[in-house]
Amino acid sequence: MIVLLAKILQEQVLSKLIARFDTIQEYVFPVSIGWCLGFAELARWLGLSSEMGAFIAGVALAASPISTFIAESLKPLRDFFLVLFFFALGATVEISMMGTVFIPALVLALIVLAIKPPLFRWLLRKSGEMPSTSKEIGFRPGQISEFSLLISVLALSQGLISAKAAYLIQAAALITFVISPYFIVLKYPTPIAVSSKLRRD
Repeated sequence: MIVLLAKILQEQVLSKLIARFDTIQEYVFPVSIGWCLGFAELARWLGLSSEMGAFIAGVALAASPISTFIAESLKPLRDFFLVLFFFALGATVEISMMGTVFIPALVLALIVLAIKPPLFRWLLRKSGEMPSTSKEIGFRPGQISEFSLLISVLALSQGLISAKAAYLIQAAALITFVISPYFIVLKYPTPIAVSSKLRRD
């Protein structure tokens, strides 16, 4: 129900409001934040998690024609809350439990890093991309998605998985967060690339 409501409101209300005042950044910013916070509260009122509501609102917002502008204008806020999310996640981790899942997490992380880039590269080549582009784009999302952390936390809070399984997912994701970006900053253009030739925004 909340997904359908988000779709209808995005098409009938939000997109029209943003299209009318899209040149005023001070307007787009609070409307976007209010949209996501409103759906987070609505989801909580319906018995879902606030994160789920905010996620649905974000997906609906991404369907807006002005989503690129919103993404650019909210980038500092996104980065700020991303840091807070990782801090909050790290604060809940029991170091003793992480030790018990480190070896399985390392194996899982290496499997993902070995399979994901070639698979993405193959799929991109099949869709008609150039070999060099396919290789680069296939390598960039080589790490485990950040969404796996959110899903594992939610699944643990709902009792769907054990604490050990949640820590396994989180540890594997964190290992890929270290290994994958390390190679990316060495080989491909990024704002924090090691080589000045590769450093670009």
